[in-house]
Amino acid sequence: MKRRDFLRAGSATIGGAALLPFLRALPASAAAGDDTLLVVIGDTINSLDLHRTGTNRPSYQVAVNIYDRLVRFGTKTLDDGTIAYDSTVIEPEIAESWEVAEDGKSITFKISPKAKFWDGSQVTAEDVKWSFDRAVTLGGFPLTQMKAGSMSSPEQFVVVDEMTFRVDLPAPSKLALPDLAVPVPLVINSKVAMEHATEDDPWATEYLHENPAGSGPYKVTRWDAGQQFVYERNEDWALGTLPPMKRVIVREVPSAATRRALLERGDVDFYMDVPSKDAKEMAESGVAKVEGAPIDNCLHVLGLNVAMAPFDNKLVRQAIAFALPYEDILAAGAYGRGKPMWGGSEASPSTTEWPQPFPYATDLEKAKALMEEAGFADGFETTLSYNLGLADWMEPTALLIQESLAKIGITATLDKIPGANWRTAALVEKRLPMHLENFGGWLNYPDYYFYWAYIEGHLFNSSNYSNPEIASLVEETLTMETDDPAYEPNIKRMIEIAFEDVPRIPLYQPYLDAAMKPEVEGYVSWFHRQLAVTNMAKG
Repeated sequence: MKRRDFLRAGSATIGGAALLPFLRALPASAAAGDDTLLVVIGDTINSLDLHRTGTNRPSYQVAVNIYDRLVRFGTKTLDDGTIAYDSTVIEPEIAESWEVAEDGKSITFKISPKAKFWDGSQVTAEDVKWSFDRAVTLGGFPLTQMKAGSMSSPEQFVVVDEMTFRVDLPAPSKLALPDLAVPVPLVINSKVAMEHATEDDPWATEYLHENPAGSGPYKVTRWDAGQQFVYERNEDWALGTLPPMKRVIVREVPSAATRRALLERGDVDFYMDVPSKDAKEMAESGVAKVEGAPIDNCLHVLGLNVAMAPFDNKLVRQAIAFALPYEDILAAGAYGRGKPMWGGSEASPSTTEWPQPFPYATDLEKAKALMEEAGFADGFETTLSYNLGLADWMEPTALLIQESLAKIGITATLDKIPGANWRTAALVEKRLPMHLENFGGWLNYPDYYFYWAYIEGHLFNSSNYSNPEIASLVEETLTMETDDPAYEPNIKRMIEIAFEDVPRIPLYQPYLDAAMKPEVEGYVSWFHRQLAVTNMAKG
């Protein structure tokens, strides 16, 4: 159905609406009852189809909650009680079982008879193949993600019979199975999609942009672009425990101060991706329950575009790495809720731990000497770009960097880019000379991070970095098991090159924080940094 035909629930005026005008648009039952969860987020989704070109990261949340995959990751409880995903555990979802061939070059999945689409039809191997073919054929981010697991061609996806599906691999790969548990390889009701495909749009991207066709635990029953979207529980979902919440209403509220006020007043139940300052203060005051954990395989960085002078000069990049005020950045940008990634004592790493501190710390005299050696004793002018959608940490960080770089002769004009335009400018067009960026690898391996962030042309390589040795090391290592004798030296060497070349200067490893009413339970901190509502409840 079209967006205009989505469920239209009645409106109500909620107490305190002078502060909270958006609540007038919510269904009357939104603020009451244990079966509805009211969530606020700061981002705006722009599509209900993760595979579609231009779909932004906040939209991945929708794919996580409304579509199923062959397999999923398990969860674990951390020492502080936070529930997080477990990268070492793969569980059944659409596939009730699977078998890896003895040579490691194929994985065969048996589809569960309990896997049913929203229209009641059985999920079949044909649906899985169509969905995977779509992911690798549409190109862009979905293709690159599938390639990480050695899946890039429709010929690799085989329908053995109606309920049996096989993935053929060019070589054994430790990433193949976990790569099927990330958001991208979702399974679409191909029969519904193909009814709306056209000669110009054979993969029904225009239809699925506004009309999901899944089997997942929730359905989207309303989407008011830029305002809210509503999940309704799929009462027939049988691939796990039925979610506790019947309805989840997600409101898009740009102001972090307003989001915090809403939670503190008790007008909403849950606040996703809380700025570090607010998380620290709310946790200390006890006004809300705050849960968070360091994000695996994730870094906040200063990116230097090596395709643009003077950042094509390694000495300039190293000078900047020695000029950054790391401790002030962690204090002002993260309020201490981050793991330091500076001050490493080794130019050549002794472990494969990732991320790990780089061998740079604030040393202005060393930075000035490197600038002089590079031929820029008098400095230069440039721009420092940041994402207004992430201004809570990027703005104070940019101001501190601007101030510190001025001490070594670099005049950096701040370039504030709206969040809606950031992905295109920084990641797709890669046209920003110096910029703040964040990337977290969905699969918890160092070589996977390097695959995305250090290989020429890949989406999150916003620095346009190109190094044939790293490319070769990553290609070789991605398919290796971690106990392969060549794995450890390969990883250490690529980290060593990153230390020396610094196209991306790590600042710290961030936390993913969420705040909620005390009675909200079941929140899971996921690698994809999106809200998965399947386990959440109001206790």
